[in-house]
Amino acid sequence: MDKKQYKNIDEYIAGFPEKIQTILQNLRRVIHEAAPEAQETISYGMPAFKQNGIVVYFAAFKDHIGFFPTSSGVSAFPKELAPYDTAKGTVRFPLDKPLPVKLIKRLLRSGCRKI
Repeated sequence: MDKKQYKNIDEYIAGFPEKIQTILQNLRRVIHEAAPEAQETISYGMPAFKQNGIVVYFAAFKDHIGFFPTSSGVSAFPKELAPYDTAKGTVRFPLDKPLPVKLIKRLLRSGCRKI
């Protein structure tokens, strides 16, 4: 991930190869669907959505998409998240597999604050 300071999510996404851009745009769309009132922002150099505070961050890395909902969101779905690398408040979605759209929406709706 580049250390550049981005002005908005469009600028962030534009800095990646087309394949990664497609994944990031899809994730962005899924977040909008799950949290339609959340506003886009850049925070800590990453795309983020806020609604009464940060709802979720996400970022592209060399071999995965980092998805950063609340730690309670991650801990609420241990069985569903078993196929993915996780840490407190972090899920790593591999670039070579489809995004788990339904799971992402569930994570956002159940674990993220004030949606």
